[in-house]
Amino acid sequence: MLESVKIARRQSEIRQNLAELVAKPTPSEDETRSMETLDAEYRSNETRYRAALIAEDTERREAGQELETRGDREMVDLVGRFEMRQVVLALGEGRALDGATGELVAELRSQGGYQGIPVPLAAFELRAGETVASGTPDPIQTRPIIDRLFPQSVAAQIGAQMIAIGTGAAEYPVTSSAVTAGWADGETANVAGPTVYATTDKALKPEHNLGIHMRVTRKAMLQSGDALEQAIRRDMAGTMAAELDKAIFLGTGLNGQPLGVVPGVATYGITSTDAGAPATWAALRAAVVRFMQANAAASPNQVRALIRPELWSFMDGEEAFVNTGVTEYDRASTQLGSIVVTSNALAAPSGTPLETQALLTTTAGGVAPIFVGMWGAVDMIRDPYSDAQSGGLRITGLTTADVTVARGAQLQLVTGLEIDEIS
Repeated sequence: MLESVKIARRQSEIRQNLAELVAKPTPSEDETRSMETLDAEYRSNETRYRAALIAEDTERREAGQELETRGDREMVDLVGRFEMRQVVLALGEGRALDGATGELVAELRSQGGYQGIPVPLAAFELRAGETVASGTPDPIQTRPIIDRLFPQSVAAQIGAQMIAIGTGAAEYPVTSSAVTAGWADGETANVAGPTVYATTDKALKPEHNLGIHMRVTRKAMLQSGDALEQAIRRDMAGTMAAELDKAIFLGTGLNGQPLGVVPGVATYGITSTDAGAPATWAALRAAVVRFMQANAAASPNQVRALIRPELWSFMDGEEAFVNTGVTEYDRASTQLGSIVVTSNALAAPSGTPLETQALLTTTAGGVAPIFVGMWGAVDMIRDPYSDAQSGGLRITGLTTADVTVARGAQLQLVTGLEIDEIS
């Protein structure tokens, strides 16, 4: 029990005893001495009570933070023990799910309807001890569950916010009006206005389904433990990450795809500028200036850039100042917050002269430039019949996602960046 609580209870007892003694019209000497003793103790306890509250304030804050994050950490631990191998064996052989896997699947089923076995998105994350091209992930680093889906995805690096949605659509109201201030022209004059404060709703709707169709051979199902676990998670994670990145930036809005950022420039109100000149830092700097003029960024280091490998190669080979060794890419990377290079999220260079484009983003007021909504978990559905002749199994993983842009002023598309000198 906290010391302050103990003192508060004792103070209550003292007040009760004093009330009984004071009620007597002619207290005895012993009762008078008792009143003096209780009164002294009460005053002393008041000082101790204030000191205890001060001392316990830090403990209360730490306990509150513990309560706020405990649920997330417990879920992270549960997902960390989720086994894709159990899911595959349950689909292929009807084996019952147990342990953390069974507990998590039961929790997901209680929150939404699934035809097959629901798998949490974070379960596709590569875990400690698995070797990837860039090395071994650090198992100590903790991130929010939805952000851990694809920590190396282009969308995450460029500042897009991944949002987990249970059911239905989600709307994000964004201020669209330009409220201005004005001076009163004279002693009795009115100030400027009124100006309408308006918002625009940016909706994420569950209308776009992404599917992963995988064939699992009999040999793979008979392999033991982690071999199957790692292979399935790695393949599904890679496929989903690549396709989501492509859809977020290049989705056509047709044939079931969400409308991506680049094809949706006009729809989302994004400024697109044709540089019409060789790719240099000056061409990108003009877009950064437009950010700052629109109050979307306070400095260049708040801006991120998404570019193609061909653009990086060209700028890194162009010397900005003669005989200095400083390239145009060096100038850009020094000024910007980060530069993300991708061959999947932007269209390949084309035209004569050969031209490419760059997408610049910034996070204004804590609002991400791009929202990516993902509904529920990945629904794993089995098909034991198509490959029955060879003893194999087909698995379909279905997930639903949508893309929207919060404010067009937080993105700039620069086209017409000439890279003709690239080999």
